[in-house]
Amino acid sequence: MTHVSAARRREVVDALRRGTVPQTGLDLFAVGLDQFIRALDDDLDTIKQGGAAFHAIRGEYGSGKTFFARWLAERAKRAGLATSEVQISETETPLHRLETVYRRMTERLTTSTHRASALRPIIDSWFYTLEEEVLEANEAEEDDANAVAEAVDRLMEDRLGVVARTTPAFASALRGYRKARRAGDAATAEAVVAWIGGQKSVAATARRAAGVRGDLDHFAALGFLQGLLTVLRDCGHPGLLVVFDEIETLQRVRGDVREKGLNALRQLLDEIDAGRFPGLFLVITGTPAFFDGQQGVQRLPPLAQRLSTDFTAEARFDNPRAVQLRLAGFDLALLGELGRNVRDLYAGGATSPDRISARVNDAYIDELAAAVTGGLGGRVGVAPRVFLRKLVQDVLDRVDEHDDFDPRVHYPITVTPAELSEQERNAIASPDDIDLDLP
Repeated sequence: MTHVSAARRREVVDALRRGTVPQTGLDLFAVGLDQFIRALDDDLDTIKQGGAAFHAIRGEYGSGKTFFARWLAERAKRAGLATSEVQISETETPLHRLETVYRRMTERLTTSTHRASALRPIIDSWFYTLEEEVLEANEAEEDDANAVAEAVDRLMEDRLGVVARTTPAFASALRGYRKARRAGDAATAEAVVAWIGGQKSVAATARRAAGVRGDLDHFAALGFLQGLLTVLRDCGHPGLLVVFDEIETLQRVRGDVREKGLNALRQLLDEIDAGRFPGLFLVITGTPAFFDGQQGVQRLPPLAQRLSTDFTAEARFDNPRAVQLRLAGFDLALLGELGRNVRDLYAGGATSPDRISARVNDAYIDELAAAVTGGLGGRVGVAPRVFLRKLVQDVLDRVDEHDDFDPRVHYPITVTPAELSEQERNAIASPDDIDLDLP
């Protein structure tokens, strides 16, 4: 394994110990994704050249959809893109309320150098870039602040021309932010950035100072996204990867709300195809039931046509350039490979790496994978989270801490209901578990 910093290793191991998907470092132990790399890198190249892209990631619970999305986000950041992951939720982030989706998107906006929310650093970087361009073009003297400000304003108006025609409030708010910054009014500047990010309840004085009114609404949200893409591109980020995770929650909402959400997704895809969002890479994740069932995509035929992908052939012949990408999930061989990658990553920062390698050898990892899967009713697809948590917390930590700990002797492998999430319990449930009070 290549050199890994202690901070990066610790972040990954700590997340696995908690039973969650790490935010970064997924490339250090990812398995089973090689077939997607070339096609997705081509998509990233398309984004960098001013195009747009879209994929729908389908897979059952435990197949690694969230892992895939964050793995792709890491590749996108290395290509210079900004990224944002939005959890679609019936109550917190309903898909049909695009103003809420946009707000969540800016709250979770990250780059390779800034964690969420990176909106203000991105805007500051944009204005700095405009100033550099003005000075390089000799449009103003560096020591003449007023002349530089006027030249930057002219350049800003030119860059935001297309957006300002449909969403003038975005450009107006940026002017208001710059004016507040130049005046040293930090409170107003912060409030205006919050308004640009779609936040509600921004002080009326700040909105008046920026020349805007009210809150961001459904109709302006896509215009603000277009403006954000323009700002990103100008300050060195060629695009934005946006992930709508767990979009299958639409199946659980009221029929009218579901149809509004599906139609919002169709509208967004149509706008991408029409070229309105150069630099946008949109990814959605969902279960096969969402894409194929009557309570999901099939409920809206125009959307079903746009997402239609034939999966009748064997999974090994899937097209990695298709609209939908199928995650086949884990088998025992992949689960063992995943465990070995995590063990090697852990050993790189362990107190006793030789003891780790000897007592948690390949054979033991295969035994642990088989035992955990057996404890989950043989459902390998449900096993990765529980398996990795047990491997790190119950086995690797103990071997590293205790000289005489031997997992084969001192660790009886068990899986209890308390360790499982609700989705995991549902995934392994059997009709035999239901008690019927029959006469």
